[in-house]
Parts: sequence; C-alpha cells; structure tokens
Amino acid sequence: MTDSTTNDRVGTVETRGIEPVPDSERHGHAGQMFWTWFAANISILGLPLGASLVAFRGLNIWQAALVAVVGAFGSFALVGALSLAGKKGGAPALTLSRATFGQRGNVGPTVVTWLSRVGWETITTTTAAYALLALLGVAFGVDQNNFLTILCLLVFITCTLLISGLGHATIMWINKWATVAFGVLNLVVMGFLVATVDWTKVLDAPAGATSGVIAGIGFIAAGTGIGWANAGADYARYLPRSIPGGRLVTASAFGAGIPLVLLISLGSLLTAGDPTLATSSDPVSAINAMLPSWMAIPYLIAAFGGLLMSNHLSTYSAGLTMITLGLKVPRTWAVCIDIVVMFLGGIYFMLIAGDFYGPFTTFLTLLAVPISAWIGVIGVDMLRGRDYDPAGLMDTTRSSRYWYSGGFNLPAVFAWVAAIVCGLLFTTASTSADDVWFKGPLTNTWLGENGLGWAIAIAVGALLYAVLGRRASVTDVPSSPAPLEEAVR
Repeated sequence: MTDSTTNDRVGTVETRGIEPVPDSERHGHAGQMFWTWFAANISILGLPLGASLVAFRGLNIWQAALVAVVGAFGSFALVGALSLAGKKGGAPALTLSRATFGQRGNVGPTVVTWLSRVGWETITTTTAAYALLALLGVAFGVDQNNFLTILCLLVFITCTLLISGLGHATIMWINKWATVAFGVLNLVVMGFLVATVDWTKVLDAPAGATSGVIAGIGFIAAGTGIGWANAGADYARYLPRSIPGGRLVTASAFGAGIPLVLLISLGSLLTAGDPTLATSSDPVSAINAMLPSWMAIPYLIAAFGGLLMSNHLSTYSAGLTMITLGLKVPRTWAVCIDIVVMFLGGIYFMLIAGDFYGPFTTFLTLLAVPISAWIGVIGVDMLRGRDYDPAGLMDTTRSSRYWYSGGFNLPAVFAWVAAIVCGLLFTTASTSADDVWFKGPLTNTWLGENGLGWAIAIAVGALLYAVLGRRASVTDVPSSPAPLEEAVR
C-alpha cells in the first residue's frame, strides 16, 4: 500500500503534520474545494450577518442581496487564489508563510491566525450548544441550566474532535456527503422561514445610503472570506500541482458563495420584517421562534450539523497553526489542545458574557485588519512567483533558507506591521455606541465611516512589500514549477 493511501485515508488518523506533501502523495480534484467551502458556510451564522445589514446598516433587501453576492463571492475567490500556494508548496498556509516573513518574522501572522481560528471556533461552539439546548428542551422538555450547558458544549466539542482529529481525508469525505444532507435540510427550514416574512414591510423598506452598501460589502467580506483566507492552503496542499489554478478559484467562490448568499439574504429578509433576529442574545432561539412548533427538531438538527461542518475545518487548521508556532506534538494532540481552549471560550460566552453579537462583530472587525495585512504581503509574494523549498520551510534554525536577517525577512515584516497600523487608523471596534473598544483617529473620514480599514491594510501591505521586497528572495528553488501566473492559466 502506498504512503498516500495510508497517511490520507478516510477513517484513519492522518499522521502528517505541517511538513510539505510530496508529489507522489498528491491526489484529489478541484471540486473538493467546492465542498470544503460549502461545508464551512452552511451554518446559521450567515443569518445574523444578513440581519446586521438591515438592522445596523440600513439596507433594504435588494441592497443586502447585492452586498451578499459581492462580499461572499469576491472574498472566497480571494481564498481560492491564496490556496494556490498550498497546491504549489504542499504545506499549510502559515507554514508556507515562513518563506515570506522568515522563520521568526512569521510568528506574528501565525499568532493572529490562531487567535482568529479560536475566536471563530468559540462563536460556532457557543451557537451549536444553544441549538442542542433548544433541541433537548423541545424533545424532552428539559430546562436550561449550567450543568446542561456545559454538557452540550462537551457533546459538540467531542463531535468536532472525532472529525478534525482523524484529519484531511475524513474531512474531505464528510464535507461532501454531510453537506448534501444538511444542505437539503437547511433548504427546507429556509422555505418555512420565508413563509414567516412580512412582505409588506420588506417591500416598503426604503433603500439605504450607498455608503451603507460599501460598508456592508466590507462587513460581509471581513466576516466570511477574509476570516478563511489564511486557511485555504491547508486544504489544497494534497492536490496535484497539475490542477489548473483557475478551477480552484472558481470552486472556492461558488462553494462558499451559494450558501452564503442564500443565508445572508434570508437573514436580511427576516430582519426587514422583524428586527428580533438582529437584537437577540441567542440567535438559535430567535430563529426557532419564527418556525412552526413541529419544525423545531428538523431546524435544530440542521443548525447543529451546519455548525459542526464549519467548526471541524477551523479546528483542523488551528491544530496545524499551533504546530507552525513551534508546538512539538503530533497533529492530533494539537487539535486536542485547541479543543480545550475552545471549550473554555464557550463557557465564557454562555455563562459569563451577557452579549453575543457585540463581541462577535468586534472580534471580526479587529482581527480582519492584521489578517488583511498578511493577505496583501502574501499576495504580492505569490504574484512574484514564489517557490517553496520543503527543507527550508521545516528548518527553523539559522541554517534555514528562510532565516534571512536574524530570522526576519525585514521588508515583509515591516510591510505587515505598517499595514496593520494604517488599517487600524480607519477602524472602529465597538459593541455599542457607548462601549467602544478601539477607535482609530481617521475613522471620521469616508474610508473610516464605511468600515474599510481592512481594505486599507491589504492595499498598504501589498504596496509596501512590492516596493521594499527583494525579488531575489522569491526564487529559492530554480527547479520548482512555474510561477503563479502560469498556474492560474
């Protein structure tokens, strides 16, 4: 039996960590990216995003649908483009990032990425536990209490561990078949939710300002594709180099775009008739209240399953990211450590914090800036034709090809830090008008008022690295495959 089948087989534990996948073990097709990103985005968290567009951005349903299309499809096309590095280098995104930032310089982007993953996992776990609590209440008449809350968190976390712990092959298999099952169930639930809409209020709602549309696109992009941009390569690393890059981009954009546009548009539709969803501290219960009582169990099962599909992907990537940071344990143990952190975060959200959406949107706003700065630098590095040396990526000593100056590729690190600073100048992070966590000095400008700090970070990071970066540093392995431009063709 070949190494590729023993290391990456459905139902067995993936033994590979962050080390690059050799060509002899590459397999799969571009369509896997469609199912991967469809699975990541069929959860009910898309409904609150849509609710925010109407309740807090003042958009009508047509504007919200346009925002969903541009923000979701556009941001996941970017995810697909960045995943080409995984196909080319065969390693996780943040491991490949060592070649750009240097072995020590890559620590900053890697820490931010891990925080992003843990934050998303905490939000997903919290929402899933709410769904399971509601399911127990409907099916067995059990009232919520602290013990039951912790038990529901543990059930969801265990399910996540069973999938993400097994690894890549099992994840890819489940993504396809479970997504079909939960996707159909979600469509049924969505049909009943549409029937609850107050169409008079929806159709009579006035159009919002153009600035609200622009801000909405930024909000959706930051809350969907931007959050996954530093994980795309994690799932493309087993794919053969010969797969056209354009197919990966298309598969990623449509895989995520289809469910996101449906869910975000539905969330906007529901909120245009009733603002309950946008202000609820428990989104699961708010949606459940809109459905006939007999639909509660199918809805809650669909909600739980959709959230599980998203969470196991994030947890798998978080484990790889922790190993990239220097955690010297097998991949499965890294996943277990991440699970513990996720569990503690879920307890905080459910038993201590009093607001769900405030921390959620604030978290998205703040982390979008450093992730966007990373995207700008990495994007330029890829466009220059970056080749990846497998030995250099794994060698974290001074002998590494990617040691640069004291472990730092100074142009890349400087461009990333400067881009973060510039992005934060235009960024406001707050849970409410009276609870402002951070407010940049340029937030009163047009760019700041429209929430484009993340876009500024991408632009500044790309521009600075394009000017300061050394072209010689991207041609480390002369015999490696053609640059990105040729791979996309």
